[in-house]
Amino acid sequence: MVRLVLWDIDHTLIDTRGVGRELSAAAFHRATGQPMREQAKIDGITESVIFRETAKLHGLTTDRADFERFADALTDQHLKQAGELRERGHALPGAAAALDALAAFGFQQTVVSGNVRRVSEIKLQVFGLDRHIIWNLGAYGEESDVRASLVHLSLQRANASAADAVLIGDTPADVEGAHANGVRAIAVASGRSNEAALRDTGAEAVLSDLRDTELLVKLVRGSDIA
Repeated sequence: MVRLVLWDIDHTLIDTRGVGRELSAAAFHRATGQPMREQAKIDGITESVIFRETAKLHGLTTDRADFERFADALTDQHLKQAGELRERGHALPGAAAALDALAAFGFQQTVVSGNVRRVSEIKLQVFGLDRHIIWNLGAYGEESDVRASLVHLSLQRANASAADAVLIGDTPADVEGAHANGVRAIAVASGRSNEAALRDTGAEAVLSDLRDTELLVKLVRGSDIA
């Protein structure tokens, strides 16, 4: 029986409406001394990989210490600009109700995100979506380059088997990370991947958004998969 829900954050629960990229650019400049002219692909990718590949686009070779400086700077930027994030970004439709409904049914909920942990916490706090999240069971972008490894780490922390968990995310990488660990995936077409692309990944269910709370609960429980 499912008891653990693994949530992605960006474009699954929230949309920063471009603020996230601006904060990443400021952190990149602070960490490397160079303005961020362009950014590597970000959908479904962990923060450590995004930083490394973005640095390469600027002719830079980076190491773990460089990434840690970037992660610290990124956290500082999110703390300083929390008001801007709140004003310009938003929780996605149905996100708060979905978290509340799953909590009411007794599911443990955590985050498996490419974001570093402190940024994950700030993003959900800003939009009031953090009250049901058990942060210590999650896994975050500073802990592995590979999303599947983050899913595995979260299962370990929760002392959960694959059958105990379901992952909810918006990218093919979310689905692939779940399936690499034998975990069911519910894909939400609220990001850049449409429903057809998400179905092609083999997700057990694909939703257009999180508005239908009753259906989402049924899907998490393992019934009415479609």
